[in-house]
Amino acid sequence: MAIKILSVDDEAPIELLMKQYFRRKIRAGEYEFFFARNGVEALAVIADNPDIEIVLCDINMPEMDGLTLLAKLNKMGNPALQVIMVSAYGDMKNIREAMNKGAFDFATKPIDMEDLSRTIEKAIEHIHYVHETQEEHSELVSLKEDLTSASEIQQYFLPRKFPPFPEISDKLDIYASMNAAKDVGGDFYDFFRVDADHIALVIADVCGKGIPAALFMAASQMIIHSNGTQCTSAAECLMEANHVLTVYSVDDMFVTVFYAIYNTTTGHLTYCNAGHNPPRVLRADGTIEDLPRHRNLFMGALDGAVYKEDTLLLGHGDALVMYTDGVTEAKNQKREEFGTERLDAILKGMPGKSSQQIIENVKTGITDFVAGADQHDDITMLVLKRK
Repeated sequence: MAIKILSVDDEAPIELLMKQYFRRKIRAGEYEFFFARNGVEALAVIADNPDIEIVLCDINMPEMDGLTLLAKLNKMGNPALQVIMVSAYGDMKNIREAMNKGAFDFATKPIDMEDLSRTIEKAIEHIHYVHETQEEHSELVSLKEDLTSASEIQQYFLPRKFPPFPEISDKLDIYASMNAAKDVGGDFYDFFRVDADHIALVIADVCGKGIPAALFMAASQMIIHSNGTQCTSAAECLMEANHVLTVYSVDDMFVTVFYAIYNTTTGHLTYCNAGHNPPRVLRADGTIEDLPRHRNLFMGALDGAVYKEDTLLLGHGDALVMYTDGVTEAKNQKREEFGTERLDAILKGMPGKSSQQIIENVKTGITDFVAGADQHDDITMLVLKRK
């Protein structure tokens, strides 16, 4: 498309000079010229042709001078509109003022048309740069909107109703939270009924961040959930899910998973840890126990991997605190990690507290520790407490 140029000058010969010198570019459709005798006429021409992007503006004109016109053009807020001031060589004071007020460049009279041509070409390059920047900004805004929608969708897939099983709320207390490091995250948690006496609990962490991790996270959650409703064994569930996940895994993506099946009547828990952080067991008396784990491989990396499970008994008042490494690896300004010792120190003061209170206190402890440092990993926690 032709670059539209407006020449604003009260000297009539200027119009003939422009048309004659740039005739080849005009004929080739590269330039399209418009003309006005003063600032008032110029504003009317621009109103009718808002896609004008170069204004060659004389400074000394009747009715509205060039500096006043420049100020009005600046108020239009069009970053692509470039103003080249034209005035007598001896009028350097006004030229300098125009440059200070945002003129792109200047030319002096009598006009050196070759020099003006180069100045126009330089302005066109800047206009193209502005347009490219605007396009990139629009794309970023669109991407940001898409990521916001993706984040909302991702949160929708996570269970958000607490208590999740009101009919047995006298037996157990469950709470969970996920705070993504980016707009979308790779962590997830889940819980659902297996049968009348058992519920499944899942917490997982997909390697990587952003959209790829979020997509793999969604696939992992659906696959594990689907298999979990059909399997009475934690190890069997992860082996079946791993078989499917290896098909979906691209670019060496994998997911660490802690999966447990809890007997709501007896307090027995059968669990399988696929390379995930071992949960902490908070006993009713305030002691903290490590949860032993087998050397199970993370999921999505090797089809046919064999997983082993173990058991745990939760007494009345005991809680199982599950978390992702974003908790213990949260860093402060000195690059120090929050660590399991600080986590355990908080948990020791939590006997008798609800699952939500446990999670909120840990999150507060992390916030105080990092003291404003950037969050580099998703922070996800899931707590099951036997009442």
